[in-house]
Parts: sequence; C-alpha cells; structure tokens
Amino acid sequence: MRSKLLPLLGALGALVWTHAARAEGVALTYDDLPGFALTDSVAYEQLTTDRLLRGIKRHHFQATGFVIGDRLDGDNPAAHRAMVVQWRDAGLVLGNHTNSHESLNKTPVADYIADVAQADAVLRPILAARGQTPVWFRHPYLETGTTAEARKTFEDWLAAHAYKVAPVTMENSDWMFALVYDNAILHHDRAKAARVKRIYLSYTEKCVAWYRSAGLQLLGRRPDYVFLLHATRLNADTVGDLARILKRNHLRPEPLARAMADPAYQIADTRGDPDGDEWLSRWSVTLHKDLPWDSFPDPPADISAENDRLDTP
Repeated sequence: MRSKLLPLLGALGALVWTHAARAEGVALTYDDLPGFALTDSVAYEQLTTDRLLRGIKRHHFQATGFVIGDRLDGDNPAAHRAMVVQWRDAGLVLGNHTNSHESLNKTPVADYIADVAQADAVLRPILAARGQTPVWFRHPYLETGTTAEARKTFEDWLAAHAYKVAPVTMENSDWMFALVYDNAILHHDRAKAARVKRIYLSYTEKCVAWYRSAGLQLLGRRPDYVFLLHATRLNADTVGDLARILKRNHLRPEPLARAMADPAYQIADTRGDPDGDEWLSRWSVTLHKDLPWDSFPDPPADISAENDRLDTP
C-alpha cells in the first residue's frame, strides 16, 4: 500500500510546488520614447533604440512604449519619428506620454488636456498606418492631479478619447542610474559603466523582490505587475539581465492589457496624490493597510548624487 501511495504523494507534492512557484505576470513599460539620454546625439539614441528592440525581441517581451509627442516635432523630427515607427513595426504597443512631459499636479487641467491632445495628434497617424489606435496613457512623474476635480476632468477626457490610464505597480528608479551610465559610456569609461550596470542590476533585483512581497502583504496574493522602465542605453544593455531577474523572481512578461485584467486594478484610488506614488501605495490608503516601507531598498547615495549633478541644467 505504501509503495502505491508514494507516486501519488510525489505527484501531489509536485503539483503544490508548481502552484506555489507559478509565475505572476509583469507588463514591461518603457517611458520617454523615442529615448531618454544625457546626450542629444541622434546616433546615440538610434543605437539605444536598436539594442533595446533587439533585446525585447530576443526575450519575447511584449512591451509598451510611451511616446513624448514634442520629441517627434522638435530637433531631428524625422529621425525620432523613425525610431517610434521602429517600435510600432516591432509589434509593440505605443501609448501617449503627453506632448511636453508636464505634470498634471503643476499644470491647469485645461492646458494639460490640450498638451495630451497635441501628443495624440502626433501619435494617432503613426498607429493608423497599421490600423491601430492609441489606448494607453501614462502620467509623467506618475502625478495624477492634486484634486479629485482635476483628475476627474482629465480622466473624463481620456475616456471620451478611448484612453485608459496605465498605472505602475513596480519600479526601480532606473532613471536615476541612466544618466550616470550614459556619462560613463560617453566618456569611454568601461570600468565605471560596468560598475553602474552591476549596482543597477543588484538594486533592481532587490526592488522586484520587495514589490512582490509588498503585493502579497497588501492583497493576500501577488498580483500581476506593471513595471515602469525608461527607453535608455542602460536598459538597452541589460535586457538579458532583466529577463534573468524576472525569471528568478517567478515573473512572466505579458502584455499590459493582460496585466490590467488583474482584479487589483479595479481597486479605487481614493487619495489626492501630490507625490506621484505608484499604485500599491495608493491602494494601501484605500484598503487602510500599511506597506513595509522600512524594508524598501534605498538607491545608492553616490548614484543619486551624480544623477542630481548631471540632471541640473
């Protein structure tokens, strides 16, 4: 009898382990298309675009890129437009990230709507050429308005134009590392670039683990996540590393629409948000539950300081 039970128990054990280790979905989203960089060099941005798209294709990521409209009408508009077309032709989703990357917290809502509409007028024809329409909108700085009235006015406009807000439930402050990495690359400092990359990947893995744990604590389960990244050389050079980090943390890349089907994204965002918080923080207010912020990893002080220096006009 015992010999007959052993295979059954083994199968049950394998089933339990498989369920426990089942990957959650994660939607990878890249802001600031056609690219975010320390330099205005078109060649640098083009190489970044080529590397990032090759990596995304190689690892079968179904990513979403959010376009800043005035980058396609300002300096080198043809080159920048061609980069966005590359994203479209790679089969990736394109979303609206405003025309001038302004914050709704600091801009009158009528002016903000006009700015987003201007970006829509740039983006919509690019997508129409492939029979597509824009669906997703991402707030710059994740700042969704300081009053319920402003937010409702803007979200009513979005709904009328068939847009949905793309929230964020996982992030790694990648923008803080990006300019530091660019600076090392532009100065041909391979040792520094390698160090920044190593620190960035270590920090990313800590952040991913924290958000998975925080989601479980907040919701009693781990939701599908929406990961905020940026279209940078650092992310272009680490796509394979990111794929391995996600796999180690039982995360499965998926389209943004699939992640948004998770019931967690129906939780109301009931707070006015002056700080540009990601959505786990917003849900914690709605649900009256604390998040374990004491254990959140701090970005390295030297990286933060150098980013501040490089980002100062």
